[in-house]
Amino acid sequence: MVRMALIEIDPGQVDKYKAAVKEVGETSLRTEPGVLMLYSVADKLKPNQVTVMEIYADSAAYEAHRQTAHFKKYKEVTKGMVKSLQLLDVDLIFAGIKPDAIPR
Repeated sequence: MVRMALIEIDPGQVDKYKAAVKEVGETSLRTEPGVLMLYSVADKLKPNQVTVMEIYADSAAYEAHRQTAHFKKYKEVTKGMVKSLQLLDVDLIFAGIKPDAIPR
């Protein structure tokens, strides 16, 4: 299952949002076997426009993710930060990355 989230963040809360999305992403990848990939990126010209790409083993893994304490915490912490949210189910055409390619 592949999903994208197009998120508009309150411009005054972008740094707080980035911290929350990083925390939920790291915890999800570390603790949930059905969470296969998570990417969160912000538009360089409009940093309050965030796109999240998620890949799950299947729809059951996605539903399990939504029930975790760390996801519920993320939703609670960010509810006043998110101005709009659009969820898109998409078909994966290709995904690949070299093991040492991601800048830290």
